[in-house]
Amino acid sequence: MARVPVVARNILNVIRRPPRALARHYRTRHPLPSLELVHPPHPWSRALGLVAVVILGAWLGLLIVGNVRVPVGPMNTTMTLRPSVSGGTKINVSPLGALQLDSHHAPVRLDVNVDQLDPERSQALVDHPERLSGLQDEVAKDVEHGTMDLAVRSCVAVVSGATALGLAVYRRPRRALAAGGLALTLLAASGGTAYATWNPESVLEPKFSGLLSSAPSLVGNARSIVTEFDVYQKELARLVTNVTKLYDVTSTLPAYQPDPTTIRVLHVSDIHLNPASWKIIASLVEQYKVNVIVDSGDTMDHGSAAENSFLDPIPNLGAPYVWVRGNHDSLTTQRYLAGLKNVHVLDEGDAQTVAGLRFAGIGDPQFTPDRTNQPGAEESQEVAGLRLARALRAQTTAGTSVDIAVAHEPSAARQVDGDVPLVLAGHLHHQEMEILKRGTRLRIEGSTGGSGLRAVEGKYPDPIEASILYMDRDTRRLQAWDEIKLGGLGLTTAEVSRHLPEENQPGATQTPSPSGSAP
Repeated sequence: MARVPVVARNILNVIRRPPRALARHYRTRHPLPSLELVHPPHPWSRALGLVAVVILGAWLGLLIVGNVRVPVGPMNTTMTLRPSVSGGTKINVSPLGALQLDSHHAPVRLDVNVDQLDPERSQALVDHPERLSGLQDEVAKDVEHGTMDLAVRSCVAVVSGATALGLAVYRRPRRALAAGGLALTLLAASGGTAYATWNPESVLEPKFSGLLSSAPSLVGNARSIVTEFDVYQKELARLVTNVTKLYDVTSTLPAYQPDPTTIRVLHVSDIHLNPASWKIIASLVEQYKVNVIVDSGDTMDHGSAAENSFLDPIPNLGAPYVWVRGNHDSLTTQRYLAGLKNVHVLDEGDAQTVAGLRFAGIGDPQFTPDRTNQPGAEESQEVAGLRLARALRAQTTAGTSVDIAVAHEPSAARQVDGDVPLVLAGHLHHQEMEILKRGTRLRIEGSTGGSGLRAVEGKYPDPIEASILYMDRDTRRLQAWDEIKLGGLGLTTAEVSRHLPEENQPGATQTPSPSGSAP
């Protein structure tokens, strides 16, 4: 009972205390759970956020106002800068397709859209064809003027977009101005990188897509590539002129005009019983005016006699057919082909002259659809290649040098290095071009059959690949080549890439030929 007065006294003391003292007393006796302080964001996080705002704002600015409409010769075009990983230039010629050039390496890509042909300027060129001679200067000036306008407009678009987005995100004028300044710096750095890596000769190796893949003559034939494409402005004028002609005939593609001094060789390989290959080959023969077809093997899948009827369309492809045996082709296959009209079978180094070129080849020493577990397979390829090399040297000694050697397996083809200017192979199902140590050029073709039934084994179907080789009729040396790639099963894409040997690039000095080449 003695504790009651003490409790009452304590209650009275609490009541008498002012509110602040009461609150302090309560916090002391009953402390609140501690709250962690919120730290300001890390400087790296703020920097990354600013960069993200700058990139997004710059991209939006370019997307909204970063394009310029420029008349280029008789065409009305729209030039635009776009963010890109690899850079380059893309020329869209609607509805014919697109032309891609590896013109520069920078995080921006130049897109040029050919919107329409101006009727008055086009008619003036048609009525006065003599004006075509000065078209290249006009085009060069138009492109230069358009590029300058695009640079100024892009700067304004990038800075405005980054500044506006920075102001919307941060709501601080200083941070917004910092975003605009950083955007201008990045654009200037990208422009400097593009200028430093600018390659005007990239037009020598364009990549076509769409309907333009059917018009290799758009950039001229192989002879004119070597002799005339020495400056970028001149080639751009040719491109504009030919596009004008395309539209002048209501967007129908012009007939291919082959160079009379060029022998055109269609290189195919690894058809693997794909019946669609014959129609593709016949189309290429007609379009490119092919003089001779070279098949580096694996035309069949199992080499059985039951498959022989698959070969019956070959005599009607429109050009002589030179063939060597692959590891999926049997001697039964070889004998059947040898009996077909217009077919030239090469084996054991035998040489034959077809369409003005001298070929020699050797069949694959292995026959099995799956030779991965066969011992000594690689060694047998090298032995076969050495036999072919001895036959080539014998031909050279006899004064009948071979221009092109053919083998299925690249391991065999590499053994003829120095004995022939050009050797063709397949087997790998993808395209390669390699200069061997002693100067021989090795061309490995992809699968013209899209790997046959194996096309469906991977995530995506294998493409159908072939090449057009342009050979000089006088020297019988490779002058240029077109790599043709069509979409595999279920795909409808088409690409044609033109390439030149380094010795045929403008200003290059001619290199000595391998011992087997013509003078």
